[in-house]
Amino acid sequence: MGLKPVDERVLIKPLEEEEKKVGSIIIPDTAKERPQMGEIVALGDDIVKEGVKPMSEVLKVGDRVIYSKYGGTEVKYEDNEYLVISRSDILAVIS
Repeated sequence: MGLKPVDERVLIKPLEEEEKKVGSIIIPDTAKERPQMGEIVALGDDIVKEGVKPMSEVLKVGDRVIYSKYGGTEVKYEDNEYLVISRSDILAVIS
């Protein structure tokens, strides 16, 4: 992949939620909430900080994660939507 995050940032492919229906009404895309789950596509650099585990020990490419609802920056690259977020915006790793 030609897109690599810098510093302690992570490139995530957001996972789309299934289309929701309320009775026979389909909720339009404009009313849907921003996803909070995604898959890690690329990791930035490990920055050594005292008392903090290196990012490569905690996260790896392919991990599914939950991240802050309004964290990060949306990026479109080669017709795909990605999210570049700080390590601190990752709330949990789904096992």
